[in-house]
Amino acid sequence: MLLHLGLERVKIIASDNLWEPITSVVFADKVLQDAVEILGVHYPGTNTVPKALKTGKKLWSSEDYSTFNNNVGGGCWARILNQNYVNGKMTATISWNLVSSYYDDLPFGRDGLMTANEPWSGNYVVESPIWITAHTTQFTEPGWMYLQTVGHFTHGGSYVALTDERGNLTIITETMTHDHSVCIRPPLLPYNVTAQNVTFHLKGTFASIIELQVWHSKFDFKTNKTVLFQNLRPVKVSISIYGSFSIELDVDEVYTFTTVRNGHRGNYPDPPPSAPFPKSYKDDFDFSGNPYFSEAPNFADQTGVFEYFTNLTDPGPHNSTLRQVVTQRPVTWVADADQTISVIGDYKWHDLMVSCDIYMEDVHTGGVFIAVRVDKGGGVIRSTRGIFFWVYADGTYKVTNDLRGMTVLAEGLSGTRARVWYTLTLTVKVC
Repeated sequence: MLLHLGLERVKIIASDNLWEPITSVVFADKVLQDAVEILGVHYPGTNTVPKALKTGKKLWSSEDYSTFNNNVGGGCWARILNQNYVNGKMTATISWNLVSSYYDDLPFGRDGLMTANEPWSGNYVVESPIWITAHTTQFTEPGWMYLQTVGHFTHGGSYVALTDERGNLTIITETMTHDHSVCIRPPLLPYNVTAQNVTFHLKGTFASIIELQVWHSKFDFKTNKTVLFQNLRPVKVSISIYGSFSIELDVDEVYTFTTVRNGHRGNYPDPPPSAPFPKSYKDDFDFSGNPYFSEAPNFADQTGVFEYFTNLTDPGPHNSTLRQVVTQRPVTWVADADQTISVIGDYKWHDLMVSCDIYMEDVHTGGVFIAVRVDKGGGVIRSTRGIFFWVYADGTYKVTNDLRGMTVLAEGLSGTRARVWYTLTLTVKVC
């Protein structure tokens, strides 16, 4: 299907769910078959189904990983980058998400390939999956093709081989053990990996290769001496013995053997030290130096979208504000709350005070709230609990124990109305 929107070609990936029913539907519907370029699934567990292979479509793991970023996260990523192709012939694996830049205590905290979730301190962490990614991406490019010679080692682990039109060769091996490579989903069946000696035989156009560059990562879970993306001495290929080379593989290792010589381990400055969220925080939402309509720093929108806004009719202290710009609930893929909400601060705080100037733009706004001790976010925000202080344009208020407003702790008359600025203050202490 060609969509003439000024783009050369729009390729459709379907259906970003499971192999079925999209595979059967593609077979049954010729129009859909012509429109779909790629069959994409989420969290396939490195496996595909025969019918998907018979479609002749490219197969992708169009969302994967989502695993807590420690060495197990790196092990998960190492295993599936290889085995999504070895087991399922998937030629792309897309990580959710690339950079974890949201509060740790929200769902999927630290589930990115790297972490940068303290804009107030500037701290960031280049996590192990970044280096595991480099084992593949530094030594291949778009357009490279997988060779048919891929598979599993006799004593566990896997290998893939890729080449380009110029005859370059890259081989990636992984020997990740079960307990050190469990992804967040789906369940991983037990298997064993042991140290082993393996021999590769280079044939055909690769038989003349005499040397391969070597890059190595080793997860050490006993002494915590993990080594990531280390450049080792090149390995010599024995032409006299059918173009072969051997290597001792230990458990929880990743190797890249390649003819590509421009690999490098990038440098980055030491990040600022980690620091907790400031105990005292104030923002007047003056967006000087920030893009107009951008989000404010440190706020994490959970439902709705809050953006910088300049009120041209109010030259006073409320000229610069943070405005909710979603005026009706959109179609969402999770159970978003009916109420818009953005979170900020430290989840571990107990005694705290929050004060905010608020403005209801019309009588149909309903109301606004401030809250503390909000205990959930993301796809489960609808069921979050905490202390919520609501005021409404009809002149009433209430205090609830939940975002849905069902558990009412107090209520009464507030005198609040639309198109008037008010200051709401909520103080909570542990008794």
